[in-house]
Amino acid sequence: MARWSCGATSCYKTKNKLNPLNSLCAFISFISLSPLITEAGLYTASDQIVILSPENVDSVLFNSSAANLVEFYATWCGHCVAFSPTWKSLARDIKEWKPAVALAAIDCADESNRKVCTNFGITGYPSLKFFPAYSSSESRGQDLRGFPRDVRGLRHYIINNLEMHNEAWPPACPPLEAASEAEIDNFFQTNNVDHLALVFESKKSYVGREVTLDLLQYENIAVRRVLDTEMSLVSRFGVTDFPSCYLYNSSGNIYRLNVLSEARTFYSYALQRLPGVVRTGKPQIPIADLIQNSTMEWRPFNKTRVYMSDLESALHYSLRVELSGHISISGDDLTALKKYIHVLAKYFPGRPSVKSALKTLDNWLQLQTGAEIRYSDFRDVLDNTVQTSDAVLPEGVQWVGCQGSQERYRGYPCAVWTLFHVLTVQAKEIGSSEPQEVLQAMRGYVSSFFGCRACATHFESMAQESMDHVTSLSSAVLWLWIHHNQVNNRLAGDLSEDPHFPKIQWPSPELCPSCHGVKWTGDHQWNQEEVQIFLLNYFSSARILMDYLQDETQALIHQRNRLTAARMEKEAGRGMERRAREVLDSHPAEEPQEEEQEEEEEEEPALEEQAGEPYPAELEGMGETGADTTDNQAPWEKPQRPQSQHKPRIVGLKLRERQEDIVDLDSFVNQHYKAKALRAAAMSGVVRQRSLQKKEDAEDLQFEGGWRVKRDLGSQEENLGIEPYPRPQSKRWMSLLSVGFSRLDVSLCVLLYLLSTMCLLAMYLYFKLRIKLRRAKVSLP
Repeated sequence: MARWSCGATSCYKTKNKLNPLNSLCAFISFISLSPLITEAGLYTASDQIVILSPENVDSVLFNSSAANLVEFYATWCGHCVAFSPTWKSLARDIKEWKPAVALAAIDCADESNRKVCTNFGITGYPSLKFFPAYSSSESRGQDLRGFPRDVRGLRHYIINNLEMHNEAWPPACPPLEAASEAEIDNFFQTNNVDHLALVFESKKSYVGREVTLDLLQYENIAVRRVLDTEMSLVSRFGVTDFPSCYLYNSSGNIYRLNVLSEARTFYSYALQRLPGVVRTGKPQIPIADLIQNSTMEWRPFNKTRVYMSDLESALHYSLRVELSGHISISGDDLTALKKYIHVLAKYFPGRPSVKSALKTLDNWLQLQTGAEIRYSDFRDVLDNTVQTSDAVLPEGVQWVGCQGSQERYRGYPCAVWTLFHVLTVQAKEIGSSEPQEVLQAMRGYVSSFFGCRACATHFESMAQESMDHVTSLSSAVLWLWIHHNQVNNRLAGDLSEDPHFPKIQWPSPELCPSCHGVKWTGDHQWNQEEVQIFLLNYFSSARILMDYLQDETQALIHQRNRLTAARMEKEAGRGMERRAREVLDSHPAEEPQEEEQEEEEEEEPALEEQAGEPYPAELEGMGETGADTTDNQAPWEKPQRPQSQHKPRIVGLKLRERQEDIVDLDSFVNQHYKAKALRAAAMSGVVRQRSLQKKEDAEDLQFEGGWRVKRDLGSQEENLGIEPYPRPQSKRWMSLLSVGFSRLDVSLCVLLYLLSTMCLLAMYLYFKLRIKLRRAKVSLP
């Protein structure tokens, strides 16, 4: 009878049937672990694990050049869930071994996979099977019974099975046997590489074979294992320590590899960064050649420091580029944005003007009580077009520490990670009362707005797994560091990786030697206390470099110029548009008999449009009160309505370019423009009603744009009020003669006409008198 653990309860299986406790065990496990179970089971492709299904199982396991280690599991089994972190860690640990061996998994609890699991004889979970390279379709794999539950033991188990390959050695797998002296002497005659790494070790050691597989995806280097029993090579190279690594090149030079500790991880890291050693398919072009053949500007930088230019560039791209894809923001997205901006305003260690801009933006967001905001309003506040303080976030990006060897590498993703690290460290230094404040704000922003949706999904899955376990500010700093390294491991060797800045487990041994250690088993381990000290120092606001920053004074000048231009634009156009909307919204529906009135008003632009001012409220409601004078009016006149119903109409209102104001005779004396006179008239509040007789006797005044306004020149009350009105058809042609002329112009014309007439009359009388006198002289003897 086999026994396995299922959550907190033990489950027993007999030969033919399950113990009744199994059902209860499965139910308890499923309920307690359901948050960890996704649609894809316990694993996803981002875990570096191949997800098997009936469609791909044959192509992955059979006739493949790579060996496969497969886990058969059930999502309801608590022991499978408990084992899943180890399986994921193993996949990350042997990621570089993939050409030779790969990890796979299949969920037997999924009914669609039941036939596959039955064909392979799976009766308990989890079960592991090893499929050597080029396995036939009839193969059922090698059962791994009593397999170890730790990464190191499983790694060694894989190596043992690789070495047991009986058929022709798979070309994807490097040689794992010990090298002889003869092979070493003739190595460079048969291999075209610059470096040969020799790992001297005992027979039971796995370091040499592990390093050989770690360098499998790298070109221009080869690794061979040499046993301590190969005395000729040991004495020839002067080896005294086991294990130890020596470099041998084609020139015959031999020297020992200098590493922090004689262990697999340190060997692999040092060898992968030797000159000329590059990942397969990713040639490393010298920076000097890249700069010469590229239009981008290369900025020398210090790799041990953070640059404020990267942080400000990340803010610009985040708030002006990434958010601009959302025309409106509401619901959970709006909540996430408020938290994100609040954390930035609280912890961003920027220059005073940038911090002021973030605080202004945060205050504005907190005052928004509605369920939705428009990005255009958010952008106005960010660009400070509605503020007067010296607050500015410089525009544009200028990557320094996050610049890549080419424009498609690094940049914003690098800078946003750096920004998040700086915020967590700042929260620790300032002493936040909420350990998860920064992490939850980052989580919400990435989930709602981060442009790479696959990255956002992966970040959310990491947050669901363990973010709730963060209970202190120190653990928040370490949580972000741990998961950043997980992302680096996942993306190492990806197309997005910059050949000049490979994704490593950071910090490197060169950057922080005390952060690295070795377990008693020889495996690498992190000294988290030293790591935290390093992180708090590296991302401290006191050590951020201000090089390459845009000048703050110039940014403020540009900001003020933009603010002035925005104000002028709003005063010129937005006031009129807003008032026009208000009038339209407040105007009741017109009666059918007023269609003729609407057609005439559609041809006549509003007087306020010419003056660039909103319609004065005091001018609304002009007209006769109490009586309906429709029957007493001529057919061409508009019907008069009671004052309580009469409101100015704006029908078919169209925007026009502002034209120069025409000077009125009265306003010319006071040196005021027409628009100011209208406002003065409105503010005076003296608006009188005109009778039909006054309208016939009043003098016509034609403003540009087609609006006709009558004013009684002899009456003070007519100087203080205006009213659009209809005029008889017989007089309408007269207005055409005065289009574009003011009273002064007309008066001068009349005066000149009278003077010219009097001059001509005088000349006529003068010449007539001269002619008479001349005739009189001729008639004398």
